[in-house]
Amino acid sequence: MVPTSTRLAVELSNVWHRYCRGQQTWSLRAIDISLESGELIGLLGPSGCGKTTLLRLIAGFDNPTRGSISLYGQQVAGHGHWLPPERRGVGMVFQDYALFPHLNAWQNTCFGLRPGQDSSKAVWLLELLGLENLQARYPHQLSGGQRQKLALARALAPSPQVVLLDEPFSNLDVEVRLRLRSELPIVLQKHGTAGIIVTHDPEEALAICDRVAVLLEGEIHQYATPQQLVATPATPFVGSFVLGGNILPAWIDPASKSLYCSLGKLEHPDNLRIEAVNNASVLIDPDAIHLEQDPDGRDLIISREFLGNAWLYRVLCGNQRLRLRRPLGEDHLCGQHCRVWLQPGSHVTLYPQQYSLISVP
Repeated sequence: MVPTSTRLAVELSNVWHRYCRGQQTWSLRAIDISLESGELIGLLGPSGCGKTTLLRLIAGFDNPTRGSISLYGQQVAGHGHWLPPERRGVGMVFQDYALFPHLNAWQNTCFGLRPGQDSSKAVWLLELLGLENLQARYPHQLSGGQRQKLALARALAPSPQVVLLDEPFSNLDVEVRLRLRSELPIVLQKHGTAGIIVTHDPEEALAICDRVAVLLEGEIHQYATPQQLVATPATPFVGSFVLGGNILPAWIDPASKSLYCSLGKLEHPDNLRIEAVNNASVLIDPDAIHLEQDPDGRDLIISREFLGNAWLYRVLCGNQRLRLRRPLGEDHLCGQHCRVWLQPGSHVTLYPQQYSLISVP
């Protein structure tokens, strides 16, 4: 397949997948994703949501039950058509590196090249990734970060149209992970390769991806830029999983016509109908909740984390666990009783309408 600049690098159209024909549960449902050359997108979600299955379908290791997959305008799967993995022009980078232990760094990098294929790209990649002086070393003689760089070089050396990365940084220590993930978009852009990275780390996805698909139980809840995900999360799950927000039920008091959640009263549009709030919920930022120590309070501090510039508290409020971010001066201990409420003037989002509301005293 020859890449064409006017065509999408990857296009998945209404893709459904289940592992057994008679199985009732779908591993993926109605997936629509597209990306362009040089673009890096993230597949973000909890374990078991279908991220790796989606990679396997694009690579050709599995076949979609419904729908179609195209690479640079050529259909590679779906509607009775299937192109084998070795003919798709796709590179894979795994979290466990999957390097050949009996080959040195140079031999690993060149493994996917065809006989007689120009190896100058391999030289360029090793220089770009800072491995040019380690070509004679074997994988066991390299650090974890160096092995992951070598795995990326090997995946890109044959000039794939698309590179798929399955949690490639999860086995690295923090400093190496941060440095390597910041280099990844630059390498892909310079190489002109589209990339898809699987991760369960929202911070990682928002930091390096051009767009992010947030999945839960095989469905995409939102596919958008990091800025759009943060500004306008499409569902309560996106707000909770990506932003760490709190999801609470909301209701309208029939007598006063006022809108409430368990943390306080909310100002709402005059045209909001009572029946529209049935099964509604609100997304509340951890910074919008005030905490006050109270020995007679019904709420209980169950854990806390030191974030460097703030405390992150987890508070049991009735049968719900809330996340609160408070200044370092508010130093409360686990096991203390307290009271929590919405700080007046805080913005919250009402779902499913996606109305922006303000808390009132």
